[in-house]
Amino acid sequence: MDIVKATRQFEDWLSRRTTIVTTDLRLKHRNMKAAVFPFFRATYYRWAQLWPKVCPELAEGPQVLAVGDLHVENFGTWRDIEGRLIWGVNDFDEAYPMAFSNDLVRLAVSAELACEAGHIQLKGKDMGDAILDGYRDALSEGGRPFVLGEDHDWLRDLAESELRDPVHFWGKMDSFEKVKGSVPVSAIDAIEHLMPAPDLKCTLLHRVAGLGSLGHARYVAVAEWNGGRIAREAKALVSSACYWANGNEGPSDILYQSIVNRAVRCPDPFVQLRGHWIVRRLSPHCSRIEIADVKTGGQELRLLVAMGRETANIHLGMKSARKEILPDLRKKKGKWLREATEAMLQAVKDDWKTWAKEGYE
Repeated sequence: MDIVKATRQFEDWLSRRTTIVTTDLRLKHRNMKAAVFPFFRATYYRWAQLWPKVCPELAEGPQVLAVGDLHVENFGTWRDIEGRLIWGVNDFDEAYPMAFSNDLVRLAVSAELACEAGHIQLKGKDMGDAILDGYRDALSEGGRPFVLGEDHDWLRDLAESELRDPVHFWGKMDSFEKVKGSVPVSAIDAIEHLMPAPDLKCTLLHRVAGLGSLGHARYVAVAEWNGGRIAREAKALVSSACYWANGNEGPSDILYQSIVNRAVRCPDPFVQLRGHWIVRRLSPHCSRIEIADVKTGGQELRLLVAMGRETANIHLGMKSARKEILPDLRKKKGKWLREATEAMLQAVKDDWKTWAKEGYE
């Protein structure tokens, strides 16, 4: 099955589980043609299909509740219940039980593609080693959340770019179109549960964001409250594309809340799964970080080490992770991550070449 047929089948599966926003899906298809990095980010369903075929031995390794769709742009910041600024994985739409190595290989592939796109100035071997070093060290130590206060000042400086300026943030919010037509009652109900006061007058906006979930309904409510503006988002969520890749046509679990609850993490109290909607607060410091917008200042390797450590924080949500994964890592040959990264990178590039010629919009 080639990428074009796989995409048609996946989108048919998806359409039976949620309402598709056709204009957004067409934009996703165009972005998939534009370059290999956005193609990679938009096609986790294909990765889930190819991963056990391209890397069968790794796919049979120790299992965790994995992020699944992990990549260098799936990191961001938020405020925890104490108001502290936290950095870590930002999106768990594709959470699924699978081999721990999936997340490491996918993260390494994304770093390679970001490097080729000019967003990271490093060599492939260095990137994989940095990710693996951070992962192994954090796993051995039992993990620790990234609190950007007293520690990790270098990471705080990277995260707090000019794009986190409130003027820029609200200017971007103002660029979104107002919702035309009706909004599902379940989405409104989910948003209202996250508001600081009842019966606030809201403007509902249609937000276009991300790539993997582009095509899912996504609503942002903006309101005035106590002297300033606030924003809440509701995004339609379905179960991981891994269910599709494994031939599951029946009802499937959404594991977003499960992976967040289990991880070594300072959770965002404003991220909640309500029915089939994931709702969250949006603010200048509560959003994903685009790797292209980060001024790394020569800190690329350090950032990848941190990403590896945060991956371990997530995997440590499985109590057996340290006991099973560390011995497995010790048994692996030295170049295993590099070899798997090259194999999956080639599979992604081959698919992109096919999509660029034959894919639809």
